[in-house]
Amino acid sequence: MSPSPLLIQKSIVVGQQYRLIWAISLLLTGLAIVIGLSLILGSVTMTWPELGAALLRQGDATHQVIIWDLRLPRLVASLLVGASLGLSGALLQGMLRNGLASPFLLGISAGAGLMVVLVVTLGIWQVWVPVGAWLGAVGTTFLVFLLARSRGSLSIERLILGGVAFSSLFGAIQSMLLLTARDGRIQAALNWLIGSFNGRGWAEVRLVGPGLVAALVVGCLLARQVNLLNLGDDLAVGLGTSLLRSRLLIGAAATFLAAGAASIAGLVGFVGLIVPHGIRLLVGTDYRLVLPFSALGGALVLSAADLAARSGPVELPVGIVTAFLGAPVFIWLLYRRNAITGGR
Repeated sequence: MSPSPLLIQKSIVVGQQYRLIWAISLLLTGLAIVIGLSLILGSVTMTWPELGAALLRQGDATHQVIIWDLRLPRLVASLLVGASLGLSGALLQGMLRNGLASPFLLGISAGAGLMVVLVVTLGIWQVWVPVGAWLGAVGTTFLVFLLARSRGSLSIERLILGGVAFSSLFGAIQSMLLLTARDGRIQAALNWLIGSFNGRGWAEVRLVGPGLVAALVVGCLLARQVNLLNLGDDLAVGLGTSLLRSRLLIGAAATFLAAGAASIAGLVGFVGLIVPHGIRLLVGTDYRLVLPFSALGGALVLSAADLAARSGPVELPVGIVTAFLGAPVFIWLLYRRNAITGGR
């Protein structure tokens, strides 16, 4: 006697619930471990009691300074930036229905990078580098969306091609400016372009953090629109969805998140590309789960990468660590997908 459809459906629901609980437990446990290790490890290693006392502003004054002025703001910055990049990548991959989409696909990195290189190499507006990066990223993305708009709709193909065109143009201008800049300014600009949390403190968190938290909430609330777009344009329109409005909302949220992340840490690659793929393996393709879990996964991945970057004898820019870790993982994901689909 074959099982009834109701019993099959119930078993599927139970399996999904167990899968969800397992994914939440895995991510939260990993995040708790990374947060703890990030606070106790460094040039001055602390014990757990010393960490607790420092967090309560008790005990050794040096430990209090290390925790509150150095490690804690850097940890908060890495969590915010990682969550923003993870959610931004998931939004763009869902909007464009393209697993290769990343927060920098629409020229976000190129616009932010150009503004920072201008500010640093020309010696102007140095204090406002984060604001300049944010304005450059948002302005470039606005131009790309303007170029892609045609007859009341938004062309995905023109959106991607426009981002590639602006990235190439701005990359050439960046190279020219770096070639003509002084040595000290070149080093400062390169440190930002590679991506790093070195020297980041409460000032950057206070300046950009509230906006990123608000954008994270808004981005997670766009799950329904992303799910509808993934059904295909014709079906989404048939269900009453405005393609132009949905893509503008999703693109604006993804841009704001990526621009804010770039204004704090510079151009950190692979997080927005890799994390959504891993999250879909854990929780499936429903963006009501993919979006918040991508934010959580991004925070875990980037905080772990920053911990690895500063754990060696010489501190590395976190962008180098994410590239070293992200490229092999992405190659493995592509191989696994090819094996599952039989090369299709």
